[in-house]
Amino acid sequence: MNEVKVGKLSGLGGFRFATVAEIEDRFGCKPGYLGPIGLQKPVQIVVDREVAVMSDWICGANEPDFHITGVNWGRDLPEPSLVADIRNVVAGDASPDGKGVLAIERGIEIGHIFVLGTKYSQNMNATFLDVNGKPQFMEMGCYGIGITRLPAAAIEQNHDERGIIWPDALAPFTVVLCPISPERFPDVKAAADTLYGELLAAGVDVILDDRGERPGAMFADWELIGVPHRVTIGDRGLKAGEVEYQHRRDAAATPVAITEIFGLIQSRLKA
Repeated sequence: MNEVKVGKLSGLGGFRFATVAEIEDRFGCKPGYLGPIGLQKPVQIVVDREVAVMSDWICGANEPDFHITGVNWGRDLPEPSLVADIRNVVAGDASPDGKGVLAIERGIEIGHIFVLGTKYSQNMNATFLDVNGKPQFMEMGCYGIGITRLPAAAIEQNHDERGIIWPDALAPFTVVLCPISPERFPDVKAAADTLYGELLAAGVDVILDDRGERPGAMFADWELIGVPHRVTIGDRGLKAGEVEYQHRRDAAATPVAITEIFGLIQSRLKA
């Protein structure tokens, strides 16, 4: 049963579930074997549309460990007093437009739209003139986007076993520079500092990892955080005139000439 749907039916707004005492008073039985036949006191019967067209169905006999089979509306009990759409949909149900079947998918709500009606416009005396030139209160509404829900939705759709994979637009940093042992190799530190300054000047949201961590630990940290673009600068690569570039989704790093890495990053950010 869908409680929201039931609450919208005429006369059932604000309904509540019956207590055990109320159930026993009307059905003569504890919950578990309840049925609409042989009641102690009358009960309004509201059924879902699909139940209303069922035949030879099974229901509780209002007696522990017993059920009644072959039950039919109109013969074994009166037709229901109200027929409505009151159950939760399940996968495979016909779609509302009749063109297919429903599938149950996971989702996350990232925004709300509320209809306020004239509740606030009346208090503010906010009116407009209608086509007849008469003042009418404005129908108001509001909407909001959940700032904390947006990253949750992005992470849910963009991650792997190593951590987050941020889209460029949401990443805390777009590019991370990972110099290997800069305290031992001045050229590595100089190259990292130079590239860092060039990217900053170009408006790129870049971070330079100067913690002095071992490569494995450093890479694991940034894979977990999910910065999408990583440039690794090491002494051996610099001697060959290269650095390594790796997108967070790439399986391996790609050697890139030190003279081309700035242009490569810019082109990847524009893609």
